[in-house]
Formats: sequence, structure tokens, C-alpha cells
Amino acid sequence: MLHTSLASSISLEGRTVRGRPAPDFRDRSGPGPRKRPLGRPRKVGYAPGVSNAERRQKALVSAGLALASELSLPALLQRIVELAREVSGARYGALGVLGSDGFLSDFLTDGITPEQRSEIGNLPHGGGILGVLIRDAKPLRLARISDDPRSVGFPPNHPPMTSFLGVPVAVRGSVFGNLYLTEKQGAPEFDQDDEEAVVTLAAQAAVAIENARLHAEVRRLAVVDERERIAKELHDDIIQSLFAEGMALQAARAVVDDPNAIDARLGHAVDNIDRVIRDLRNYVFGLRPGAAADTHLDVALRDLASGFAEGSAVAISVDVEPIAASLLAGVAPDVIQLAREALSNAVRHSGGDRIVLSLRHGEGRSMLRIEDNGKGFDVEGSRSSGHGLGNLVARATDLEGSCSIESDERGTRVVVTIPD
Repeated sequence: MLHTSLASSISLEGRTVRGRPAPDFRDRSGPGPRKRPLGRPRKVGYAPGVSNAERRQKALVSAGLALASELSLPALLQRIVELAREVSGARYGALGVLGSDGFLSDFLTDGITPEQRSEIGNLPHGGGILGVLIRDAKPLRLARISDDPRSVGFPPNHPPMTSFLGVPVAVRGSVFGNLYLTEKQGAPEFDQDDEEAVVTLAAQAAVAIENARLHAEVRRLAVVDERERIAKELHDDIIQSLFAEGMALQAARAVVDDPNAIDARLGHAVDNIDRVIRDLRNYVFGLRPGAAADTHLDVALRDLASGFAEGSAVAISVDVEPIAASLLAGVAPDVIQLAREALSNAVRHSGGDRIVLSLRHGEGRSMLRIEDNGKGFDVEGSRSSGHGLGNLVARATDLEGSCSIESDERGTRVVVTIPD
């Protein structure tokens, strides 16, 4: 009955379960010193006079705590088998996980040696007594497995097993798998108390399995969110920087007859491209953008504006209050990205020849303002196109602030308000 799991789930030689250290599967009833497997709770010594019911209840409480603390699903499943053996007094235990086709897709065991598992053979599909619980998901107790007409016997090299207790594990109304326990120790068969204890453990296991699944889903969503953040960062910083440098190189055509001017312009382009490469490297390694890491916010904003101005026919003035720059030092990368996005939009789309960038503080808040004298645009009609306006609003919201955008025939005004 207790066949081995697939090689992809359990490595016999390396003693791993899906990439994690596997528990000790040795037969503990034999001679020789006993070693407590890593990760298994120590047996608690009870004072004389403590009833079996009290001991079992304490074991179930400990089991519930142990299951609640495990967030890795593969490790949790192995833990469930170990605890099921402990609370039921079984010599052998297994957890058969059901696949979408209704057959066993995984089979985790406890109580047999690696050599025994290797000799038994492949993963069982769910025939015989194992299949009874798959077809009829309710607890099953047998004094002798071989006496049940539904039994199909054991494969060669399988250890002898007589008594049996099976309990389904249902997660959110669907059977996740079944606990199979055999060879009751200290008694000829499992009793009603054993069954109730394992049913309780199965209910605890179901909650823990759902918790582990939710944890894995949260981690997956976190990865997706991080990818979105990186995409936004790349658009705001790297792409906009390359765009500004492209404009600067295009402007170099106007001074093609002046070797000194060309040399200066190309040197500046090389420096900026080096900065973009450095920032891209920082993104890869999870660091902050280089401008914020290397300079104070005041200087970084001035350098940013200078870069855009050199690649265009737009004059950009910068006014930064020291108190505002100091208060926003902790979120300098975000402030720089906000300014970069707003400046890029103004240079590319406004059609004006003057931009004012200011950072001021007052009434418990700092305000980043980018204003141009261009032709204006339809703000509402542009919110759904591209990343620009959406990124401005999203980044301001991340800072627990707000972003207002006004535009008319006099130009466009972007104001980001960040509370202290």
C-alpha cells in the first residue's frame, strides 16, 4: 500500500522531498539508537496519571501549531503525514494527493526506510483500499486489510500491514487527498478515538494547506507587482533618459561645423549614456537609481532639467527650496522620476519654449510643480493613453500624496503634493 512517490517528488539517494530535506524514514521499532528527525516535534513527557485522551488532545494542539507555522506546501504535506502517525500511534503513514483526474498524483510516506521505498516500486494509482477512500470520501477503519474483499494485496517487497485507518483531507469542500495509516502500535487495531484524532488533524491540515496555497499566491502576485514596478521604472527613467539623449544628439547637427561644440556635445552624450547604463545595472540588482544615490535632490533635479534643456529648444528653470529637498531626501528617487516624466511630457508634447520646475514646502506638505507655456491638451482624453499620466498619479499615490494636472491654452501645470 505505501508505495514510493515519483522521483520528481522524492529523491531516495539524496533524501529530499521536492528539493527539501526529507524526514528520517527508518523503522524506529528496530534495535539501535533512535535519532529525532529534523523538523519533527520532540515527544513531550507527561506526568503519571495523565490520561491518553489528555495526551492526545495536547498532541493535537501541538500539531495544529506546527502546521500553522509551515508555509511551504511540500514541507507541509510531509509534516501532515508525520503528525498523523504521531496522534494515531501508527507504525506507517502516507498522504495520497489527488490529481485533477481523480487518481493519485503524489504519495508521501513516513515510517519506512529509503531501501524499502526503493524496492517497493512506483507510485500507486489508487486501486484497492486506497481507491475506496478516493471513491467514498469518509473515514475507514479495518482490523485486517486482507479480510476486506476490496483489497488487492501488496506489491512484492512491501512491508506487512494489518490494521488500517484512512481519513480524507478536504480543502474548501473538495477532497485534496487522503491520509492512510497502518499497523496500530500497542493495540490490535485503530479505535474510534484514533479516528476522531486523525479527523481533527485532517481539518487542521486543510486549513494549513489553504494557508500555504494563499501564501504562494501572494508571493506570485508580489512578483507580478514587482514586474509592473520595474516596467514603470524603466519607462520613467531609462526610456525617458534615452529619449532626451536622442534629442540632444539630433540637436548636434546644428553645430556640425563647430568641432569644439560637437566634441562637447558628444562627450556629454557619452556621460549621460554611461549614467543610463549604471541606472539599468542598479535596477537589475535592486538598487536605487544612480542620480538619487549619487547627489542631493536639489542637484539631481537641476541636472535632470539641464539634460532635457540641452537636447531641445526649451529653456528650463529650476527653483528648489532647501527645506523641501531635505524633507523629501528619503523618497528622492520617486521625486526625480516624477519630475522626469513631467519634463519629458512637456518637452515632447507641449510645443512651448519655457518650462519652470519648482519644489517648495508649506503647510505640512511639499509641492513639486512643472509648468510649461505650451498649447495645452485634453487631460481627461489623455489619461488612458500610454504610461505617462497614469504613472504620475500612481507614483504620487504611492507616496501617500496626490497629483493634479491642469491644461489650457496658456499651457500645462502638473502639481504633485507630498505630505510630511
